[in-house]
Amino acid sequence: MSEENKDFGDKAEESTKEFSDGAKKTADEFTAGAREAFSGAGGENKKMLAGILAIVIGSLGIHKFILGYQKEGIIMLVITLVLGAVTCGIGASAMWVVGIIEGIIYLTKSDEEFYNTYQVGKKPWF
Repeated sequence: MSEENKDFGDKAEESTKEFSDGAKKTADEFTAGAREAFSGAGGENKKMLAGILAIVIGSLGIHKFILGYQKEGIIMLVITLVLGAVTCGIGASAMWVVGIIEGIIYLTKSDEEFYNTYQVGKKPWF
């Protein structure tokens, strides 16, 4: 009976090891898939949001804040407000044109190219 219990214990040990190895492999695959999906989804959401905001209200620089470019967003906002106040809105049209150009560029890039250029490479202008 002792021999039988020993075999049962060895088999249980092997089964446990196989189960834990399989669970670890599954968890690793899930983690890799989740990272890939998250980075792709995050890039796509920022691309669409930044592109649409750049076209609609690009002169305010909101799209720059969405992408994490605070300094550039403040520059666009200040130029729009100061030139808009001094020239009764005519001077702010330059920032409006910049916003439209950037919005079109954002929306025409592929998801991967947008992510690599603006989120990884941190390219602030055009």
